[in-house]
Amino acid sequence: MNLDRERLAELVDDEGGIVQRTLFVAPEIFQAELQRIFPRTWLLVGHESQIPEPEDFVVSRMGTDSVILTRNKQGEILVFLNSCPHRGMRVCRYDAGNTRVFTCPYHGWSFSTDRERVREPGAIVGLPRAEEGYGNSLDREEWGLARCPRVTSYKGTIWANWDADAVSLEDYLGDMRFYLDAVLDHRDGRPGGSMVLAGVQKWRVESNWKLAAENFIGDLYHEISHQSADLAKIGPSGGKGRRDGQRPRLAIGFPALGHGVLGYTPYYEEQPYSATWTNHPEVEAYFKQVYEARVANLGEAMRVHCSVGTIFPNLSFHANQPRGFLVTHPIGPTTMEMWRYYLVDADAPDHVKAALRAYALRYSGPGGMTEQDDMENWTEATQASAGSIARTRAYNYQLGLGKERPVPGLTGAIQSGSYSEANARLFYRRWREFMEERSWDALMAAAEADETRMAAHGD
Repeated sequence: MNLDRERLAELVDDEGGIVQRTLFVAPEIFQAELQRIFPRTWLLVGHESQIPEPEDFVVSRMGTDSVILTRNKQGEILVFLNSCPHRGMRVCRYDAGNTRVFTCPYHGWSFSTDRERVREPGAIVGLPRAEEGYGNSLDREEWGLARCPRVTSYKGTIWANWDADAVSLEDYLGDMRFYLDAVLDHRDGRPGGSMVLAGVQKWRVESNWKLAAENFIGDLYHEISHQSADLAKIGPSGGKGRRDGQRPRLAIGFPALGHGVLGYTPYYEEQPYSATWTNHPEVEAYFKQVYEARVANLGEAMRVHCSVGTIFPNLSFHANQPRGFLVTHPIGPTTMEMWRYYLVDADAPDHVKAALRAYALRYSGPGGMTEQDDMENWTEATQASAGSIARTRAYNYQLGLGKERPVPGLTGAIQSGSYSEANARLFYRRWREFMEERSWDALMAAAEADETRMAAHGD
């Protein structure tokens, strides 16, 4: 399949609100995504709470690549390709642990992260038959583990990018970072303060990864899917739904960046407190306490709240309870691996963490009632798009077309009402721009042009 700019424009007509179904099933498109999108975008690889001590590690993913996220003896946070440079075997087959040396089980090559032993972390420290086989001449740094050149932290989250020329994470996020803060900040208003609760849920779904990303980016239209979960009253306050007391939300997106949320425009006055855990008095007392602390801590600071969102390409999140991340890792054109990170205030009492864990598991994940609804939609949509006739048809993304307006207080942002597919349109526009293999200079120039255009429309 020829994926030049002309063909990509046929696949994604964001201005007209039309996206071709082949985008979600074609192996050629999937392989191009692995080359043009995932090695060039900032990807979440973990949270600092997963590697609190020197030499802790967890195995994560970047696109289809397995990577090792570790903190070395010197405290540096590092990301390595989990593949031996000798024959490709994974050098780490544990999900998590503590070590300064990773040893390939195939031929015994060993690699250290400790700068007291090696000049560059990941260099070879153990080489069987070094003198006999290599004459002690093998360059141990050149043949060390491939190390990701760009790794950075943001309020406890750890991000990585294989593109050494990529813009900073701050520029990549833009003002979307304010919505990310709603996930990461302590509920009392302090910056950061979250931790990963227990471990990470991982399971595979027969769906294209983009369907999950667009679901969270601002699709309130699909709420009909969750009527059974609402009727089951799985919320923690005994109300009629999965969550109670939530205000109407807007689709707010960043066209130049590909990010979007269902949330609220910036405001200064805190909304009145609404009880959310009336079935659990001790938990409710905690949330009321941190709410009052939040009001005192933030005062008249600008607040940007949201419920769900997606950071391009594949990081989605809940900012309310259950708070956390969903990373939809691509496995194949019609298969993704879903990773759920549940976040809580690190200093919350144990009984609060236990209650949040129980609620998260009945809401999200492979056993969660809400997530099961979504997974049924995604798998059915993927299957129904794979047929020889079906893949020649298009998807309609015209809901709310032409109703986009700038958001005062947020650079380059638009709002388009509660029921709109504007955020999905901007997601696929950003997808097309990366697939066109534009340079970072070209991508940022397009972003600046968008911001100028938005400003010209006024607020």
